[in-house]
Amino acid sequence: MGFWKTWFSTSEPATTTKTTSWEEDTAETAGNSSTAGVSGTSSSEARIIFSTERDIDLYELEELCDAVGWSRRPLRKVKKAIEHSFLVVSMWQVRGNKRRLIGFARATSDYAFNATIWDVVVHPEFQGKGLGKALMKYVLKKLRSEEISNVTLFADPHVVDFYRSLGFVSDPEGIKGMFWYPQ
Repeated sequence: MGFWKTWFSTSEPATTTKTTSWEEDTAETAGNSSTAGVSGTSSSEARIIFSTERDIDLYELEELCDAVGWSRRPLRKVKKAIEHSFLVVSMWQVRGNKRRLIGFARATSDYAFNATIWDVVVHPEFQGKGLGKALMKYVLKKLRSEEISNVTLFADPHVVDFYRSLGFVSDPEGIKGMFWYPQ
């Protein structure tokens, strides 16, 4: 239970602002740079916005995935994956009336106990500024608000330490994952 207490029992004030249909929450992030954190209302300053809106431009998402070197996937399958996900979270840089997709994550679930987080991506220009952590914290907060208590994910070796820093553990209680792939 210690892991969840660190995420959901803090005395940090939550910065939540209801805005348009696609802007759900404003996130305070690391750093004082106007491109990394929440700023005032000046059109030259940038804000970081989280959204759970599923109507995402698939070409913009593909560009984001290309930026981190992910293999391309058929857009019709990406669309289907998003439509059938329990939770979809996008992270946007908003400057004036322009917005740019800079992060994305989604989760599948049994709608009762378990969820698995997939496709966590943050644009390389925005990595190392605390935005990946903010994105994951937001995803976990949303899952916990739906009373999902068991959260899993699959991580490539080069990001395992990032997820460990968020409280994820490898193979808890000796459970080993198994996979089936078509031949």
